[in-house]
Amino acid sequence: MTKNKGNKMFEKKKRKRKKQSDVLFVDATNKSVERAISEFKRKVKNSNLLKDLRDREFYEKPSVARRRRKKLRLQKVRSINLDD
Repeated sequence: MTKNKGNKMFEKKKRKRKKQSDVLFVDATNKSVERAISEFKRKVKNSNLLKDLRDREFYEKPSVARRRRKKLRLQKVRSINLDD
């Protein structure tokens, strides 16, 4: 008999994983190379891929991440309140 099998309080929560973005590519069959490169750069910029890479460059402790997110939340709330 396992302990706490039916007790919902002790069940582990499943974490939702972020969906991996699709592979960025540009079809350059009927385009010049320069145009294809600029289109690819635009797609990378719009997908926030570089931002994610910079964020993952160094390990961030979960407590520091929570503090950073809380600080950003408070800044947003303050800016919304100042606009009203």
